[in-house]
Amino acid sequence: MTEVVFGRLADLNLREAWFSEERDFTPWLLDNLDHIGGAIGLDLQPVGREVRVGPFEADILAIDARDDSRVLIENQLEAADHRHLGQIMTYVAGLKVKTVIWIASRFTDEHLSVVEWLNENTLEGFSFFAVKLRVVRIGDSPVAPILEVMQKPNGWERQLAATRRQTTGDSAIGDTRLAFWRAYISRYPEAEAAGIQPNRTSSCWCPVLPDLNLSFWVGSRESGVFVRGNRGTSIEDVNMRLAPYEADLMRQLAAAVFRRGSGFLGKSVRIALGDDTQQAELIDWMEETRRDYTRVLRNSLEGQD
Repeated sequence: MTEVVFGRLADLNLREAWFSEERDFTPWLLDNLDHIGGAIGLDLQPVGREVRVGPFEADILAIDARDDSRVLIENQLEAADHRHLGQIMTYVAGLKVKTVIWIASRFTDEHLSVVEWLNENTLEGFSFFAVKLRVVRIGDSPVAPILEVMQKPNGWERQLAATRRQTTGDSAIGDTRLAFWRAYISRYPEAEAAGIQPNRTSSCWCPVLPDLNLSFWVGSRESGVFVRGNRGTSIEDVNMRLAPYEADLMRQLAAAVFRRGSGFLGKSVRIALGDDTQQAELIDWMEETRRDYTRVLRNSLEGQD
């Protein structure tokens, strides 16, 4: 019988994985929102990085795909401190967020008590999380991040289960999303082959090039599109891929905005999901945008690869 050899799990200093919080850690988090979402049970979609609120900049702004509400992610490579706590409360008011995820290497009992108090005393619909980040390795293996939820709203798992039933079952928002994507391919059947598939979520991906996709999304206030890489592709890689063509892409796509902070070439329209009077207009806008982006990106990038 072969003898099993066991390794020892070792904790590393977080800066062995990310040297700089701003240049390394925050971009990694934005590109790996599935790690954070998986830890707390949310489907997070990126909005932006270093979002300005007065004299401060919020690390990451995202959207909860369940209801399109805003999510703030404030991250530290060091221990949680009072300064970040104060900034978080500023961002909650300034960015109108409903969910706060505070990530740090350590939390004191006092800071955990504050997060608990916020969950118990703020209005219904607000959620606050304290998440401890570790980086571990066994022997010479690659490093691995571990996100440990230290504080969360009471009954969070029950809330998630109830929300999933609402958004993925026979719920109003799930039905509305499904009806919209069905109406899209009914109006433009060719869009189905391009990637528009009926579903109950807020987004659809359309491949443009082997390493680039269009991500269309519909929300309660506005809808839009952005360019992203394949799953697992870093945001910085997308930036580097698109940066040489910035001026030309902006000129050809007109209303597009090249956002170096989050790495997406995107734009939006102030038409909300569920507005039946403007549904056809939104579908037409999305299809025209899909065709324009596909044509421009392929013409600009394929010949240069």
